[in-house]
Formats: sequence, C-alpha cells, structure tokens
Amino acid sequence: MARDIRTVVSGMHFLEGPRWHDGRIWFSDFYSFQVYSAREDGSDLRVEARVEHKPSGIGWLPDGRLLVVSMRDRKLLRREADGTLVTHADLSDYAGGNANDMVVDAQGRAWVGDFGFDLMGGAPFRPTGLWRVDPDGTVHRAAEDMWFPNGAVITDDGTLRVCETFANRVTAFDIGADGTLSRRRVWARFGEPPTSADVGEAIGQVAVAGDGCCLDAEGAMWIADAVHGRVVRVREGGQIVDEIQPGTGAFACMLGGADGRTLFICAAPDFYEHARAAATEASLLSVRVDVPHAGRP
Repeated sequence: MARDIRTVVSGMHFLEGPRWHDGRIWFSDFYSFQVYSAREDGSDLRVEARVEHKPSGIGWLPDGRLLVVSMRDRKLLRREADGTLVTHADLSDYAGGNANDMVVDAQGRAWVGDFGFDLMGGAPFRPTGLWRVDPDGTVHRAAEDMWFPNGAVITDDGTLRVCETFANRVTAFDIGADGTLSRRRVWARFGEPPTSADVGEAIGQVAVAGDGCCLDAEGAMWIADAVHGRVVRVREGGQIVDEIQPGTGAFACMLGGADGRTLFICAAPDFYEHARAAATEASLLSVRVDVPHAGRP
C-alpha cells in the first residue's frame, strides 16, 4: 500500500525521543543540543530546553515538569516552572555508557537505558542495566543484562516493554506497586542474539535493531529499526504485520496527533556522530495509520 509520508520538520541534525504531549509533538535533536516542540503540522516550532551534553529521551512528572535525559554526563534533568534545568538524578555511577531513552509512568518513575559501552568510540559491545529513577530522584537498578536498552513503552495494565537494540528482541516486565520489575520474559523475538562483541559484526546479525518505539490500542508496537531504514508494526511473539520505509534511516517513532493516528518518525541518513553533527539532513516525518496511540509515552 502506498503511503503518504509528509515532512513535518526539516533541517535538523539527528532527532530522537518523539513524544505527543499537550497537543504538540516534542523531540530532541542530539547535535543542536535542544528539545523542540511543534504543532502536528510542524508549525510554531519552539525550543523547549537546551541540554549541553546532548538530549535524548523526554517525559513529564505528574505535576507537568519536563524530564529530559542528558546523555554524555549521564544525568536526568528537570525543567522547573521558570524554565531552568536542574539535576533530577545523576546516573554517572550506574550507567555503563551514554544515558539514552526512557519512559515515565503515571507516578513519575522514569525507566532509563544507557549504551553500556562507547558506541561512537568503537568499543566492543557490552550489556548494561536498566535504571529506575523515582520521583524524588533516587536511582535503583531495575534490571541487569540488558543488550542496549533503548525505546520503551508502558501498557495500561502495568507492563514495561523495552527494545534491546543489539539482542533481536523486546523484553517485558511486570511493574510492581513499589516500582520493582518482575516476571521478565521476551515479548517479541526477531532472531537469536548476535554472537560477536564487535559492533559492526553484531549489527550484521540483527534482524530488527529496535530503537525508539510506541504502543497502539491493539497492543502492537511500532518500532524504528535503526539498521534497516524502516519502522515496523510488531505483534507479540515478533510477527511484523506492517512496515513503513521512509527512504532514509529511521530511529524513533511516536503515535500522536489530534486522533492519535499520526505516526511521527525521526529520520536521518545514518546515526554516526561526526556525520550528523556536521550536517542538517535529519527530519521529522509523519504518516497516517489505522490504530491509535495507547499507553505511555
């Protein structure tokens, strides 16, 4: 089926963390070091925050204050009412690499992933943990042996699903009343985990490199495949039931818009730091889909 893919915002460096919030699409641009928001059609583009050490995942506390991951210094920042950014949590003693994406629940608890190793510096792959930041800023190890925990969603029944980019899978947990995770299982499997710690070889063994993602009202997930230039709709078990190829790399996605049926896609030629920092070839795209948004983010 032919897709009408529209450009919402262009001239960016590298976009991640799209979120639909208060009638606007929000997103981070790594190499302009800014968090933006815009209307559904891309108009009224605003700078919401400037993050010196690269912004990534974003979310909101129950009182409406913005949370944003600061990647290089491995912190979670909070925007106060006057617009200033303060440290909400310091993950530098926990994270094994750059802090990355996150999802925030209704109680204001944030689940934050990190790279686990120096991806851009050519270090070998290494698993890491998943970190829970409580509303008071305290940090807890939520899970171990995560293979590049990336985009995550929370279902309405209290299940956390996390894309493990280098593991060919989406892993699910039950969230307890106190925030502890239990009943770990594979929600979707796309193949076996790579057998090499060399990142180039590992990428070649990944069928779906799950990056940013979102949940729809039928319980399926839209997942950006960071290696194969597509966004896939996935059902439990790993069955791919729909696919959108924007003609460039796809690194995150989010359902939103007035009726929840606009799928926003963060697109760029590749994810390499030096190339993306030097160019403004990234864009935010949109395409209409049938099933609306559900859950968080």
